[in-house]
Amino acid sequence: MKNFAVVRNPLKDRSNKMTARVIDYMADRGARCALVTDASDMEDDTEAVIVLGGDGTLLRASKMVVERQLPLLGINLGTLGYLAEVDKSSMFSAMDRLLADDFIIEPRMMLDAVIMRDGRVIAEDLALNDVVVIRHGPLRVIDFMNYVNGSYLNSYSADGIIIATATGSTGYSLSAGGPIVSPKAEAILLTPVAAHTLNARSVIFGGEDEICVEISHSHVPDPTEAAVSFDGGNEIQVTDGDRVIVRRSSKRTNLIKLSDRSFLEVLRQKMAVS
Repeated sequence: MKNFAVVRNPLKDRSNKMTARVIDYMADRGARCALVTDASDMEDDTEAVIVLGGDGTLLRASKMVVERQLPLLGINLGTLGYLAEVDKSSMFSAMDRLLADDFIIEPRMMLDAVIMRDGRVIAEDLALNDVVVIRHGPLRVIDFMNYVNGSYLNSYSADGIIIATATGSTGYSLSAGGPIVSPKAEAILLTPVAAHTLNARSVIFGGEDEICVEISHSHVPDPTEAAVSFDGGNEIQVTDGDRVIVRRSSKRTNLIKLSDRSFLEVLRQKMAVS
């Protein structure tokens, strides 16, 4: 590879020092490496994207390049990440391996989601980690009715619900008590957030299943009191009767894997730090 784009998190590289070092390092070795803020800034012959920040920055970059399916290399400028596996101490050796094409591509499953209101689509987006329905405003719970492939599964009251990929199992779903799933698994996780019942547990479904979460009529009369977010970013306000339908996307996020560390090693290190 010789043609790269760089996406950075300005909050983690305020002085632009790390970004400049990466761009200069690659230029000194005959590669083109340009800072971009949007997919439209990328040259047509861009071969890969270097992401400077952390897992959140990589999640945003994944949407930026999803139509072109460009591979992403995450360089973590903060604490240990699951997606951005290269740290500052090893980033230049990582650049050398990129230039030498010494890496593998690890595809990750994504989710397509639509929000339905009165039989029409009011919003749609995709996510690498998760789609979350969460309450806002007053301290009242939301009643959820959950369906899988059109069949009723269960219902419960909770602060929210997380629909996650295996990649997202180590994110918000984990903090809500959900299981950790190998990122190679084609799976969809359904995890309640602070459920007001003793029998609400995470459920893991196959990647081919379609999940529908309906906000039951009773608790969210004001559309400012609940919202759907996609990978912790874009939020859409929802209200009673709205349905969030999630299924596996035909698109993938392609991560560049350089290290020989397995997911179990990363997980063990992360849990030790925590």
